[in-house]
Amino acid sequence: MVKEGNVLVVDDNRSILAALRLLLEKYFARVVTLPTPNRLAAALREEPVDVVLLDMNFSAGINTGNEGIYWLREIHARRPDVKVVLFTAYADVDLAVRAMRDGAVDFVVKPWDNDRLVASLRNACKLARSEREVKHLKEIRRSLAPEEPMFWGTSPAMTRIREIVEKVASTDANILLTGENGTGKEMLAREIHRRSARSGELMVSVDMGAVPETLFESELFGHVKGAFTDARADRAGKFEVAHRGTLFLDEIGNLPLHLQSKLLTAIQSGRIVRVGSNLPVAVDIRLVSATNRNLFEMVGEGTFREDLLYRINTIHIDLPPLRQRREDIVPLAVRFLERYAAKYHKPLVGFEPEAERQMEAYPWAGNIRELQHTVEKAVIMSEGQRIAPSELLLRPAPPAVALDGISTLEEMERRMIARAIEHHGGNLSAVAQQLGITRQTLYNKIKRYGL
Repeated sequence: MVKEGNVLVVDDNRSILAALRLLLEKYFARVVTLPTPNRLAAALREEPVDVVLLDMNFSAGINTGNEGIYWLREIHARRPDVKVVLFTAYADVDLAVRAMRDGAVDFVVKPWDNDRLVASLRNACKLARSEREVKHLKEIRRSLAPEEPMFWGTSPAMTRIREIVEKVASTDANILLTGENGTGKEMLAREIHRRSARSGELMVSVDMGAVPETLFESELFGHVKGAFTDARADRAGKFEVAHRGTLFLDEIGNLPLHLQSKLLTAIQSGRIVRVGSNLPVAVDIRLVSATNRNLFEMVGEGTFREDLLYRINTIHIDLPPLRQRREDIVPLAVRFLERYAAKYHKPLVGFEPEAERQMEAYPWAGNIRELQHTVEKAVIMSEGQRIAPSELLLRPAPPAVALDGISTLEEMERRMIARAIEHHGGNLSAVAQQLGITRQTLYNKIKRYGL
């Protein structure tokens, strides 16, 4: 057995201290004992303590437990990262409730059961180390988090969305963002987080479509060392890292049906259990989800749980495609130009008038993401102070699908997909982007139509 964790035992009975040291040294890396709490502050400074096993009574003839509550509060004031298990010969439910309310993780009665005591201390150690790990991950993520302000533009659709965000961002309401690929759903999620009371914590993003089914629970809920072959150390999941912040679940429509119930359980209970552990961990998150799929239709088809949809959909915001907010195209392009001109050290000051006209007329099937990539390429290719139309490298629009001989919507869809595949030379990612659907949906339609 690998011995992990550092335990500090505080009890005025030296026989008990000796017995506990003999027991606990079999299971923990370091065991320190104190016969009085008077040196507790110094021990907390000098020792790498994970958990304190704290007696509740030290003065002769006093068994109220008030001394234990006092020292519990002192430990939390000095070392809030240290967990405390209280230890007493007097089983008192009211006292246990007070202790838990003041931050104790467990309450053990003397004479103790060895297995029960060891299990309690090991769980407390794991909880302490888990919280430190999450804190460390948050510090790393916070140092790397990009700070990019939201671009609202002037279109009526975005003005309405801004009004909604101003009303709901400060609440903890779960929000569902829908819209085509590239419409800026993650940026809007970050803006909602920035305006929320949780802005001092992290927003953690998860691409649900990119998480393998076999790793779903490990990625979202974490795992403990030895839970499976490659679990060489404890690892916090995205729920824990997002604790007290915002969890952004992108492409939630791609989550397989059999995993949706596990996600729903975690959201409803506010607790997760790491893979390989039996210890529930409370998590406090604000949930923002996003998808380019119609979840209401998926509920009707039986591919998305109705109860999960209503849980994530307290507020629904649908982002418009870029072609429906053409007044925002050039201002967005200017914003991207300034960013990439600085990145690539180009002396650019804007776009030629014809280049602006072409951008305003272009369909932008890939929306803001396509515009961003187009401007970046143009900046790299530019030779003057303004971007010329030829430097935008815009693809000509695919030929329109003639209606002659088409009698059903399915036939129209089949021809449209076939034309798009031909136009993009078989590049299915580009085809999916143009049609505003996911690659998986495109694959399913290609198979269905025998293309």
